[in-house]
Amino acid sequence: MKALISFSNRLMQRYLPDPFLFVILLTFVVLAFGLLLTPSSPLEMVQFWGDGFWGLLSFTMQMALVLVTGHVLASSPFFKRSLSAMAGAAKSPGQAIVYVTLVSMAASWINWGFGLVIGALFAKELAKKVHNVDYRLLIASAYSGFVIWHAGISGSIPLTIATEGHFTADAIGVIPTSQTIFAPFNLIIVAVLFLVIPVVNRLMMPSSKEIVTVDPALLEERPFEAAGLEAEALTPAARLENSRILSLLIGIMGVVFLISYFVSKGFLLNLDIVNFLFLFLGILFHGTPKKFLFAVSEAVKGTAGIIIQFPFYAGIMGMMVTSGLGTVISEAFVSISNPQTFPMLAFWSAGIINIFVPSGGGQWAVQAPVMIEAAKALDVPMAKTAMAVAWGDAWTNLIQPFWALPALAIAGLKAKDIMGFCVFVLLASGVVISLGLLLL
Repeated sequence: MKALISFSNRLMQRYLPDPFLFVILLTFVVLAFGLLLTPSSPLEMVQFWGDGFWGLLSFTMQMALVLVTGHVLASSPFFKRSLSAMAGAAKSPGQAIVYVTLVSMAASWINWGFGLVIGALFAKELAKKVHNVDYRLLIASAYSGFVIWHAGISGSIPLTIATEGHFTADAIGVIPTSQTIFAPFNLIIVAVLFLVIPVVNRLMMPSSKEIVTVDPALLEERPFEAAGLEAEALTPAARLENSRILSLLIGIMGVVFLISYFVSKGFLLNLDIVNFLFLFLGILFHGTPKKFLFAVSEAVKGTAGIIIQFPFYAGIMGMMVTSGLGTVISEAFVSISNPQTFPMLAFWSAGIINIFVPSGGGQWAVQAPVMIEAAKALDVPMAKTAMAVAWGDAWTNLIQPFWALPALAIAGLKAKDIMGFCVFVLLASGVVISLGLLLL
């Protein structure tokens, strides 16, 4: 295992480009396959790309806020003390790897945005506490927990088909989460992954000669500078900027809204609510507006990758959807399926499409028409079909830099630093999920 991991890391360090270059190369790959496998002309493919280019602007802002609000909250004194206390439970590098994996998986099952941020932040705290732990593997382990998000309570596909009036309601009706997220076959797959992934991550610990410990500069945080506050203390503007009362009042207002929301709708988390929660807790925990804004200015430095790359992925989605390339790939897998193998092959096809369309809702829009008709023809339960696509959408995120960007920004690493490890989690989890969909 150590030899394989060493080879995989060397391979990634040598050949995996920066995520921005990766998305550009991916654009040309989809363009080429669109020309080969669909009747689209070169000009039409370029038009599909340009028309879709700004289709993820709202989501891009949400993801940038996930990173900023999560980072701001984590940099507050209260939260830093809490994460530090949790990290103190790990006494060895092996325990740290297992611990961060389990925390990340549990958080991702609750909410995918929460899991992405918490896993990376907790990994940084562990790096401060545990000596001689490989920092790359620590962050890769934090990210590996993300693989179960679409089988959890924030899964976009199962939540979509459980909603009245969803876009495929006429074809499949409304399918409750008791048949998808909380179905026995899905819970068993999740439970097995909770056992397998921490063990795989623990086995990937490199030899002592190849351990890459954290650069101390990555763990250093620029302290809030209070210089000049005394001189400004008598000005009305300075008093407002350093007013704890203002932060407390607006923070309480946010908390009241959250309490009202959870009372009326239950523990229903979505990306907007997670961001809202992180934002107002950050305001409260930092104490004054000036300290809060200082933390925000530090956090926004890590959002560059998200802001510039997500439009390119939206363009790729435009080509995949409008040209019909996603449908072609789905139909290829359906054509070799039978009632027993269909869920597993649907999972594999979704995994391939996810590399080019890294969006759960977008992917269901691409694959639903083909998968629904095939499931009806083969008499396969519609709930299991939808979850097969959901699992595929989550699975190949392990080698897709799109979703790793927030975690990498928090960690201060590059995609090639962790992907050598993530490949092995991809293989192990792929076997578990495939067997679960085939046999359960």
